[in-house]
Amino acid sequence: MIVLDIETTGLDPRLHSIIEIGAIDFGNPSNYFSGKCQIWSGAEVDFQALEINGFTLEEIQDKKIDSHQELLSSFKNWTELIEDKTIAGQNVDFDISFLIESYKRFGLNFNLGKRKVDQHSIVFAHFLKRKIIPPLKEGVSDLSSDVIMNYVGLPPEPRPHRALNGARYETESMSRLIFGKGVFDEFAEYAIPDYLRNPG
Repeated sequence: MIVLDIETTGLDPRLHSIIEIGAIDFGNPSNYFSGKCQIWSGAEVDFQALEINGFTLEEIQDKKIDSHQELLSSFKNWTELIEDKTIAGQNVDFDISFLIESYKRFGLNFNLGKRKVDQHSIVFAHFLKRKIIPPLKEGVSDLSSDVIMNYVGLPPEPRPHRALNGARYETESMSRLIFGKGVFDEFAEYAIPDYLRNPG
């Protein structure tokens, strides 16, 4: 599967633009994609979104970096050598919705399939398996990314939030959840909780 994280200029894929894509081949984590692009002409910019991802208006309008369409083409080309292209990540419907809208905007054909792997669902099931009630807010799950990272023994993802870094944290987290072991040396100092360790 492909662990995906996308940075955007806002929350609506019809109005806002992708500005950065980070992705990791879960089966071969040394194979990764990282790229940023200009916003598409006419895209709206929510400055609260830029505060979260750390981009400036000048950066996302820089004509020297890839166009929106060039980034999408590069990402599609990168995925072609990966056998299992199932998209995975935290709140991954958000990222997928932006890809779908963006490829459609430029008339590019990219089959994202109908299935995805959501990190939240894995953690939610893990809580239930351990007979723990997942944290709720207003009656629905409140398993945020920071809560999940804490659950798997990792610190919160640093801010500002950047795409490849997000994909690295999510890849490490999902490996700990699924296999009971880590992936990246940079996280080796953070102990894997006993309830995640693979007894085999």
